[in-house]
Amino acid sequence: MVFMKEILNDIEQWLTQGHAVALATVVNTVGSSPREKGAVMAVSEAGEVTGSISGGCVEAAVVEEALGAIAQGQPRLLTYGVADELGLQVGLTCGGTIQVFVESLELASAQKNLPLPVIFDAIRKASEQSIALCTVVAGKCVGAKMIVTDNNQRFGFLGSQDLDQVVALEAQGFLSQGLRDIRYYGINGECHQTDLAVFIHSFARLPHLIIFGAVDFTRSLCKLAKMLGYRVTICDPRSSLNTPKRFPEADEIVVDWPSNYLQTTTVDSHTSIAVLTHDPKFDLPILVNAVRTPAAYIGAMGSRKATAERIERLKEAGLSTAEINRITAPIGLDIGAITPDETAVSIMAEIIAQRSGRSGGRLNANQNLIHPRISQFNQQQEVISLC
Repeated sequence: MVFMKEILNDIEQWLTQGHAVALATVVNTVGSSPREKGAVMAVSEAGEVTGSISGGCVEAAVVEEALGAIAQGQPRLLTYGVADELGLQVGLTCGGTIQVFVESLELASAQKNLPLPVIFDAIRKASEQSIALCTVVAGKCVGAKMIVTDNNQRFGFLGSQDLDQVVALEAQGFLSQGLRDIRYYGINGECHQTDLAVFIHSFARLPHLIIFGAVDFTRSLCKLAKMLGYRVTICDPRSSLNTPKRFPEADEIVVDWPSNYLQTTTVDSHTSIAVLTHDPKFDLPILVNAVRTPAAYIGAMGSRKATAERIERLKEAGLSTAEINRITAPIGLDIGAITPDETAVSIMAEIIAQRSGRSGGRLNANQNLIHPRISQFNQQQEVISLC
């Protein structure tokens, strides 16, 4: 899965060398799809390609469309769909349907009143300040862009003040959940109309995993969390155990009492807390403070007996039933994990399931959608079949 931030250097290199460039972005999917919304691929006028949007012959077709967008200077919204039985032949092996927005990029162009360097800089700094990049992909002012920050600043415009306000409001909701999706509006931002389509792509701060306890399981959890795109902090007061040498993948090593650190650091809805200490003198103060934060996930390691004893101590410490119920303990999903690596999978799977609002059960045990269907295509959009 390739997102915009990963190919910015290639795009800028081509542009500074004087080459024309087109960008293709997956803006919508229906059914199973080989790539998520927000996947990107850039094409230079020389036919060089960076990134990926499908992995099959859809990409060959999009390369041709990208070269056409460069030659004509006109963006285009394309829809590719195939029948399940033809999926293996054409590349969309899941039999799904994707919409791809293709646009030419020019370094000196204002990109509809929003300069390209400003867009690139905002994307690069999204780890410090979350942004949503809103692009009109169909209708009036196609290609127009607006950046909305997490403190509700706006840069650029989409065509009308009313539309900008409505899209900015929706973009704030996208930022809070890290979403990427297409939305349909009237010319002046009216809901339930399809005069134009806007792709809202949130570039949110990295989710933060705080691991309390420099124990054997910690490195495996840290490594896996980094693979999944988390910023990882390890906190433990034991300086001989909590070292960069033991945990080279960690973004931050904090040698301090966990309860002190938790009281002085920022914890928000993008933060997950894993308490691996399974030692009352550490984990009780941590958990008492943790449940009073807006952390998205709080998990604590320990046997069922240790968990039951901990619950009694938490009650004695004054925690309510609702506060105690915020703690997932024993930590992780029931997958029979034994080794540190397996335990890390169990914990991260539970964090992902909770973030997604899923139970973590087996897919074949229910008929729920594998991927949440947030939006459907505009029914007026023609589907291009590749068979």
